[in-house]
Amino acid sequence: MNLEIKEKDGILIGYLSGYIDTVTSDQVGKEMEPLLEQANRNIEIDCSQLEYISSSGLRLLLSLRKQVAADGGSLVIKNINDEIRKVFTLTGFFKLFDIR
Repeated sequence: MNLEIKEKDGILIGYLSGYIDTVTSDQVGKEMEPLLEQANRNIEIDCSQLEYISSSGLRLLLSLRKQVAADGGSLVIKNINDEIRKVFTLTGFFKLFDIR
């Protein structure tokens, strides 16, 4: 699992790759701290290289969403594959996020 954060045209972009599960969620949470600290900005999470997400990973994204909403930023989830789309749909998270 890896989260790489870059800035492009004033937008913070987090590139997730690999698997987010119970084992890796603590690491991902720590790597997300810069995004949480700048939650007043426009943030995109690019999932084009994300292969799997468990409920632990969904909780991390939900925490980010809550912080962004509280701080007046925006959050977009981009480029999810069909399997992750199913997870978002089955859990009801698809309705909670701006997914493109």
